[in-house]
Amino acid sequence: MNVVVLEPLGVSGETLKSLFRPLEEQGHELTLYEERVEDPEILKKRAGNADILVLANLPLSAEVINFCPSLKMISVAFTGVDHIDMETCRDRGIVVSNCAGYSTNSVAELAVGMMICLARSVLPCDRVTREGGTRAGLIGNDLAGKTVGIVGTGAIGMQVARICRAIGCEVVAYSRTEKEEAREMGIHYLPLGDLMARADIVSVHVPSNSDTAKLINEDMIARMKGSAIFINTARGAIVDSEALAQALKEGRIAGAGIDVFEMEPPIPSEHPLLHAPNTVLAPHVAFATREAFEKRAVMVFENISAWLSGEPINQVN
Repeated sequence: MNVVVLEPLGVSGETLKSLFRPLEEQGHELTLYEERVEDPEILKKRAGNADILVLANLPLSAEVINFCPSLKMISVAFTGVDHIDMETCRDRGIVVSNCAGYSTNSVAELAVGMMICLARSVLPCDRVTREGGTRAGLIGNDLAGKTVGIVGTGAIGMQVARICRAIGCEVVAYSRTEKEEAREMGIHYLPLGDLMARADIVSVHVPSNSDTAKLINEDMIARMKGSAIFINTARGAIVDSEALAQALKEGRIAGAGIDVFEMEPPIPSEHPLLHAPNTVLAPHVAFATREAFEKRAVMVFENISAWLSGEPINQVN
């Protein structure tokens, strides 16, 4: 089998070759591309002879997939697969496995970091200090004692809940699937509208799909407290960015920490959240830690090995 890694995975080529060695000993071949490109014509040339493709969040269209006559499996070094034409994969019987869980700690820690950054006005404090100012007007708020609303109690949402509980927060949640583990932690499930109205901090951790598109819409944002903070480290399409930006501009909520947008960075200069006050913005970086990248590289080849042995794991289609 010809295994083609279409983009860098955040670890060295030597590390990837080392992880691939057991498969190489079985007669499989590895091709690495260490420069990310999105041009479909270049991707066709790179992927055309692949039996197995490896990629992270590189968009993979039906056009490119259908140019690969031998393609049988895609090992995605990412949790979400919304950047891949899954319908084409299903039609052709191409197995797709992901690396769910590789960045649970990383995303959860950035979400909580954004909460602290906003509650304590870390960015304004940095700016004022560099300008020779004082703490005047920069008195912050504790997280301890606040109510954090977790939208989605999957692995990442649960980890955010654990950290917030350790800080001293009350945690409430909304989720399509309610977990007994969450209840045992003292987390109370609420309808989404009730959560939005009650929480001092709302943190979103649901996948992006047709059911969650603009789940956080103008109506839901309007229910939030004027002192509330909104955090999104999940997917941009879940939130109505225009409505969120307008609420920030009008002072109807206190702040927002956003790591994800409707598109991958670079973000267009006219995007409304780039011009909204009291925001901490990041270029889709929550998952990106050395520890997470090393973990997912291992998972990528575990997925391939399992599929080759006839017992696929982490399959999403």
